[in-house]
Amino acid sequence: MKSVSGHSGFHTCTGCSILSALQDLPSAPWPVLRSKMEKHLQVISVLQWVISFLAMGAAGTVLLIYMFCTDLWVIAAMYTAWLIFDWNTPKQGGRRSSWVRNWTMWTYFRDYFPIRLIKTHNLLPSRNYIFGYHPHGIFSFGAFCNFGTEATGFSKKFPGIKPSLATLAGNFRMPVFRDYLMSGGICPVNRNSIDYLLSQNGTGNAVVIVVGGAAESLNCAPGKNSVTLNNRKGFVRLALQQGSDLVPVYSFGENDVYKQVIFEERTWWRLAQKRLQKIIGFAPCLFHGCGFFSSDSWGMVPYNKPITTIVGEPITVPKIEQPPRDMVDLYHAMYINSLTSLFDKYKTRFGLKESDILHIH
Repeated sequence: MKSVSGHSGFHTCTGCSILSALQDLPSAPWPVLRSKMEKHLQVISVLQWVISFLAMGAAGTVLLIYMFCTDLWVIAAMYTAWLIFDWNTPKQGGRRSSWVRNWTMWTYFRDYFPIRLIKTHNLLPSRNYIFGYHPHGIFSFGAFCNFGTEATGFSKKFPGIKPSLATLAGNFRMPVFRDYLMSGGICPVNRNSIDYLLSQNGTGNAVVIVVGGAAESLNCAPGKNSVTLNNRKGFVRLALQQGSDLVPVYSFGENDVYKQVIFEERTWWRLAQKRLQKIIGFAPCLFHGCGFFSSDSWGMVPYNKPITTIVGEPITVPKIEQPPRDMVDLYHAMYINSLTSLFDKYKTRFGLKESDILHIH
């Protein structure tokens, strides 16, 4: 009996020791693992967009040509016929997909930086708008996330308003990539496309134009607050012709996610960049972010710096089919004042000093 009792006591003590050891183990390995998995998914979601923007169009074109040389030529021929038939769709409102705009992937994209959208005023669904987005940055991540997806809740914050982010028209000549862009509500930044959205698509439309364009991207760098705007008046003239209200939009942090080598004016490299910009439509920037596996290495992954996009107060614009130059200049000056006021009002909330100013070129 004593032996049995002692044996039982041994098991009891052993059980207590095991329980005590288990309690001493790290308390939450799964949350740590989950956090690492989410971080990797965030990096992948951002990297896929960077690679898609840089290579999907070219890859789709090469693949289509290659398929014509294989037994799959029938599929290539059918897609080419569809491409010809569908050629003008991007200029006629596109083909947005609510399903694509609400992909879970975009929430990982949003959380990587993270990206936030801040509303300052209500927008009326009975009006049309032209949003001027600043600054361009390298890839305009804030513009894409806020207006090309629903990751930051644009439709909930601005009910009745349908955003259409405008980008290079050449992108819509690329097989597959054009469909990917249109699914997000992205349209060509040309006169026909924007005219259609603002005059033949009802009301509640907001065309988002990255006003500085390729020229501005050549000058972006971390900590630099400058926009190319002084001679950009075409969007103001268009707003007057369509009677669409102007809305200044500024993204704090857009310039901080990549480091860029900025060449001095009149140097050979600078002249080569500008020449290529005129030929291909976008600026060949020499930039880098961090590596996929380490933030200490160089790579294509942007640095995870916060991007906060502020949508400012709309400027009511009358409809004048042939606006005189002085009228365009007047509303252009009003827009610059509104953008500067927006920057000054919010700059200290997002890491800038009171003495920092917005440089307008």
